[in-house]
Amino acid sequence: RARGEFAEWASVHGSFYGTPRRPLEQSIQEGREILLDIDVQGARQIKKQYPRAVSIFLLPPSLRELEKRLALRGTDRRESIRRRLENARREIRAIMRYDYFVVNREIPKALEALKSIIVAERLRISRVEKWKIPPLRRALRSS
Repeated sequence: RARGEFAEWASVHGSFYGTPRRPLEQSIQEGREILLDIDVQGARQIKKQYPRAVSIFLLPPSLRELEKRLALRGTDRRESIRRRLENARREIRAIMRYDYFVVNREIPKALEALKSIIVAERLRISRVEKWKIPPLRRALRSS
C-alpha cells in the first residue's frame, strides 16, 4: 500500500480491501471500461486520482431492508449486522459526492439502471474523439 501498488484501499468491517494499480492502469490504457465494487473511502481515492471516473452509489431500498438482507445471508452475527448498518448510515451521507445513484430494490431493475448509466456515459461527447463518430466525421469533412 505504501509503495503505491494499490489505486485505492480501505479497512472495512475489520478487513482490508483494495484495487491493484497495475491491472487498473493497463485496462485504462487499453480503453476498457472498468467497474469497481468499492466503498465510499475507495471511491474518494479513485475520483481523486482519476477525475473522469464515473461514480455510482448503490442504495438499498431502506435500512430495514438492508438489515433483513444481511440477516438472510446467514453469514453475520448480530453485532456484525449492527456495525454494517451503522457504516451504511454513514456512507449514505456521502451520496452527494457521487455522479449517479441506483436503488437496488430488485436485481434485474438495478442492473438495467446501471446499464443505462453506462450507455449514457458512452454517448457523452466529452468521452469520444470527434473523428470516431461517423456523422461528426462526415459533417467535419463537408465543412
